[in-house]
Amino acid sequence: MWADFQSLCDGGGRLAGSASEAAALAFARQRLAVVPNAKVRDDSVEYPGWRCRTAQLTNAMTGLSLQCTPLLGTASAVGLVAEVLDLGLGRTEDFEGHANRIRGRIVMVRHEYPFAAGHVHRRVKLGLAEQMGAVGFLIAHPEPGVGAVSGSSGRNGGTGIPALGIGVEVAKMFQRSPDVTLPAARIVIDGDDHPARTHMLIADLPGRGPNWVVVSAHIDGHSHGESAMDNATGVAVALGLARLLAAHVSGCPRGLRVCLFSAEEWGLIGSRIWLEQMDTAARRSMLININLDTVGGALGLTALTSGFERLDTWVKDTAARAGLPIATHLPLMANSDHANFAARGIPAVRLLAGFNAPNSNLRLLLTAADTRDKVRPEELDHALRVATALTWQALVADDATLSSLAARRSTPTSQTAPI
Repeated sequence: MWADFQSLCDGGGRLAGSASEAAALAFARQRLAVVPNAKVRDDSVEYPGWRCRTAQLTNAMTGLSLQCTPLLGTASAVGLVAEVLDLGLGRTEDFEGHANRIRGRIVMVRHEYPFAAGHVHRRVKLGLAEQMGAVGFLIAHPEPGVGAVSGSSGRNGGTGIPALGIGVEVAKMFQRSPDVTLPAARIVIDGDDHPARTHMLIADLPGRGPNWVVVSAHIDGHSHGESAMDNATGVAVALGLARLLAAHVSGCPRGLRVCLFSAEEWGLIGSRIWLEQMDTAARRSMLININLDTVGGALGLTALTSGFERLDTWVKDTAARAGLPIATHLPLMANSDHANFAARGIPAVRLLAGFNAPNSNLRLLLTAADTRDKVRPEELDHALRVATALTWQALVADDATLSSLAARRSTPTSQTAPI
């Protein structure tokens, strides 16, 4: 498992549509092909692709060129020049308090630690900026020395405004000057939308019956860094779990389906389209989703249980019987592929390291600092134990128990948006 993790990191960030992603899919396909009894296939998915040739941010007053990275799928800009309005964290109250100043300006906000109960996601802030008439958007990572933060714009070929990630050092150049004038920025983004195709890598290990327990992880990442925590960790654990359980699934009431999704970093679009193009009977055959996303980088795991109350209890009880510590968070956090299963009424849990631990290595996600040195072997070992315990119990549970996990809160959604 540790060797798989290292190999995935060796190939770079695995941005969807890149040679790095293709190499990672080929590597994972090869690893799954030697799992006994596994039936491996590629499910093709077409999604709104995007490529960027140039992304430039300049201080319009000094002419200084500044480090930036375009948010995936962002709208283009041909020399957009506008004043920069710093809204601090960029919470709803920050936008509302400056509503009469936003139109026609570039809004600048701060990136928040994404795995905390009260955080407001980048795409929520970007959506507010666009709704209130901003002509551009900057989001800054708050920690010195880390550089620009990346992420998805969520535009997916639709309307939008130019959006760039920056570092805290760049943000300081656009903070309000002592004479209360607003600094100005120039943005150039030369990108284009195009139809794209990627593959969802599926390995089925059949059981006695027609239904499935789905274990998933996304293989794609971002071009800078190694996308090590997010999500070489989850892919390595999924591969390890497949090897561990392969010889035992055939005697279980249901089969194990291992899904390695791509285009997750593009607003979860890969798994969403994969589920959309599946017929109703095939979707209904998937009784539970255990999603492994960022399971290393901090000690301890939290299960995000997507508003499914009985699932939350089942996770805690299963882990306790196995002697494995785990925390849970019940409200839906739509920050990985499990959210697309939950939207279809399929009980879905995301296993995650570093929840409510803003000083952990996970604070470096979506930056060039997401590298393999932030992960320890014992973190992946623990994630494999927890994932295996939950998966095995789902494989052998009676039908009534598994069916009961679909019980759900009437208002399960939190304020977060897809990562």
